[in-house]
Amino acid sequence: MTNIDLRDMLTRIRNSLLIKADKVNIIRTNINLGIVEILKKEGFIESFEESGKIYLTQEGSVYKYITITLKYKGPKQVPYITKLKRVSKSGLRVYTSYRKIPIIMGGLGLTVMSTSKGLMTNKSSKFTKTGGEILFYIW
Repeated sequence: MTNIDLRDMLTRIRNSLLIKADKVNIIRTNINLGIVEILKKEGFIESFEESGKIYLTQEGSVYKYITITLKYKGPKQVPYITKLKRVSKSGLRVYTSYRKIPIIMGGLGLTVMSTSKGLMTNKSSKFTKTGGEILFYIW
């Protein structure tokens, strides 16, 4: 997993929520796609779409993008995502067993984890009794 891709994805979503943007493009990686699927399943985003186009940067890198449609509520456009907090970083990895997974906002938030069985939320990780690396919290 590339930490830069995950950090970039979370920052792009945070910045888009601040300006109340409808959509945000993120670089398509398998980790980012798995996280976006979790966010869609848990109701934090409206929808997502994989771009079939390949973008070439000036450095010669080739990227595909995922377009995320963000979810807002009410006439004041209050975002469903209140906060994204990165936990495990390149300088400090945070691992936990399934028994010690923290509860976020009294159960209203989610912990997204990378386990030996793939990306999981705190709920599915406790159900399958699988611990792993805590990537980020969302509420």
